[in-house]
Amino acid sequence: MSSDFEGYEQDFAVLTAEITGKISRVPRLPPDEKKQMVANVEKQLEEARELLEQMDLEVREIPPQSRGMYSNRMRSYKQEMGKLETDFKRSRIAYSDEVRNELLGDDGNSSENQLIKLREERAHLLDNTERLERSSRRLEAGYQIAVETEQIGQEMLENLSHDREKIQRARERLRETDANLGKSSRILTGMLRR
Repeated sequence: MSSDFEGYEQDFAVLTAEITGKISRVPRLPPDEKKQMVANVEKQLEEARELLEQMDLEVREIPPQSRGMYSNRMRSYKQEMGKLETDFKRSRIAYSDEVRNELLGDDGNSSENQLIKLREERAHLLDNTERLERSSRRLEAGYQIAVETEQIGQEMLENLSHDREKIQRARERLRETDANLGKSSRILTGMLRR
């Protein structure tokens, strides 16, 4: 079982090394080759994801006492995969910037600082979008709590209203009983006098 895992590990190492090399070459290739290289890297990233899934399945079949070491290695490989995907996205952004410049007739004399600034602004906008989404989720959760609180308050008001009606009916009965006692007392007093 661990031999299968180690075989997958070796395949993953070779594949990630190839992907890393290709990612670093993407921005420097001519446009035709870039498109082909991007498609090739996407395919290899998919293969690497499949290898990770196979490795994950192998780890699940390993007895619990030996699983810890393999789980740590899997975490490391998943982090490496995440880094590769991030690097690939960055190289694709650079590639898409160059394609855009070609389509818009930019002569390619844009300074490296401007490109860096644009990428930083893009990353900043993505961060802000994430923050807005998180804030929206928090607001939605707060709204849900407010709605639930309002429903609870409404139920409490209804209960209090029913209790008030019961108290008013009890008070009326007490008044009637008091009036009846008063009449009874007068009748008894009258009878005693006779």
